[in-house]
Formats: sequence, structure tokens, C-alpha cells
Amino acid sequence: SKLTNLGHLEMTWRSGVHFHPLLVRILHKSRLRYYGKPEKPMDMPYQAYFEVADGSGMTSMVLWSSLCPEWYNSMKVGTVLLLEQYAIKDSYPFKTQPTPGDSQMKRFATIEISLNDRNPPTKISIIPEEMVKPEWGLPEVKYRFITRSELDYLPHNYSCDVIGLVTFVGRAERTRKREHCEDFWLYRWAHAIDGTSDHPFILKLFATSQPNVFERIHPMAYLVCTQMRVVRDLTENPSNTVYLTTSNESQIFVTGWHKAQPYTKDTKVKSFIEWMKSQSEADQIKKTVIGGYYPFPRPPDTFSDY
Repeated sequence: SKLTNLGHLEMTWRSGVHFHPLLVRILHKSRLRYYGKPEKPMDMPYQAYFEVADGSGMTSMVLWSSLCPEWYNSMKVGTVLLLEQYAIKDSYPFKTQPTPGDSQMKRFATIEISLNDRNPPTKISIIPEEMVKPEWGLPEVKYRFITRSELDYLPHNYSCDVIGLVTFVGRAERTRKREHCEDFWLYRWAHAIDGTSDHPFILKLFATSQPNVFERIHPMAYLVCTQMRVVRDLTENPSNTVYLTTSNESQIFVTGWHKAQPYTKDTKVKSFIEWMKSQSEADQIKKTVIGGYYPFPRPPDTFSDY
């Protein structure tokens, strides 16, 4: 009876300090960010943000400091939260924005919910899915799954979700985050097929905050990648150089992690599963490769062209 909603908070938050409890569903989840610096001693310099929604719309929620190791792994896409003693702040204008699965959903871009271990200490409760009531009006998680045959027609930087059978996974490689710095991004290349094209999805998968999944991508696994971005080299032959790469909000799942994930209800995911049932596992295994160096985009065939 005492609940508030995001639409009401956006209109009234400047006039209040204490807010009624809030009931929201997580729609997107970012990778965990470490912002510690040698000259600034801090106990838990961690931050993660989520996109959360209720019946009135969607906004950002930021998890700070010691709450990150305590709650980050429990807060999954689709999780319903009851929040008490949270703070509302002006939104940070420079963070990345995930592409919502529901384009009609209203976005409250001026505010963000701040969850802290003090000033005030936020109380977080996870509501089990079987206890979530329809009358709460919480939105379902929606996706933007594409097939490999659709990829050739999508523009550069388009945001999408994919599912496929892994046929190749390369070794982990590193690239500097910035020139002359000692911080590196870790990534690996993978191929996945879905039966709609002769060509695989080519995936450049950066290590997100899911090391246990990143290390277990292997041939013949069912791979789901969400919030991927299309990368298209418009200077070369566009169809030959298109690949997908992870964004700040990407989530990766392989066989063993799919159970109870919201995407299992998606029609394109169900179509892929039906296609896999018609395939011979022995035939597919013959086409799989693991490890090695994978130069991409590939250099031209002749040295003179290069």
C-alpha cells in the first residue's frame, strides 16, 4: 500500500528525502566497474549500474561500493527487487545506454536510483519469481534476437541479441585499453551458427563480469549473447567484414547457464532449439575448431592488394 513508482519519483524527488519503497524488475545489467586509484585509498571502489523498470517506465539504478560484492551476482536480468531507503540523484550524462527490447517503454533519463551502504544504508530484497503478482504491473524482459541471415542487412552499431551453436573459439587475447597504459581488455573470437545462413556469426567477445562463463565457451555449446553491437567495415566489402562485439551491458550464456533465463521464452530461441534437434551432432563436431590465432578482418589474398 505504501509503494511508489518511477514516474512519481521523477516528478517529486527534489521535494523529498525519504521515499516510499519501490518495486522494479531488472531489464539490463552492466559489467562491474573498478574505479580505484593508487593515490585515493578506498575500501571497495566498485560500481555497477542496471536498467530497472516498473509499470510507469524505466530508469538507471547504480550499485555502489561494498554492496557490489554482496549483491552483484544475485541481481540478474529479470530479477524483481524491493528497494527501501534508497537515494535519488541527477543521472550521470556520460554513461552508455543499452537499447531496450521494448521500444515503446518510457525512459526517465533525468534521474538515477543510488544504492549505498550508508547515507542512507539501502535495504534490498529479492522477490522470488513465483511470488511476483500480475497486478504489480511489472514489465517482462524483452529481447532483440536476430538470425544470421538477417545480419547482412543490419546497419553499423545496431544493437541485437544472438543465439547459435559454437563451431570455433579462439584463444584469449589482450589489447590495451588506451595507448601507453598498463590496462588491458581481454577478448576472444568465436563463431556460432544458427542454420539460417551458410556463414556463421563472427563474435568478438570481451571478458565481461562473468569469468566463469567466458572461460567455458567451447565448441558445440549453445551460446547466447545479449546487447551485442554490429561492427561493419564500410570501406571494405561490407558482407565480408561484418561481426558482432560485446557492449558494456552484454551478457553471455553457454550450455549449463540457460535454465530459467528470460530469453528461453523468445520465439527465435525456440526456433533455434527446434533446428538443433534436426541436426546430427557427429556431423557438426567434424566442423568445429578450437584455439589458435585468428586474424580478422582477414588480409587480402595477394601481397599487391595488401
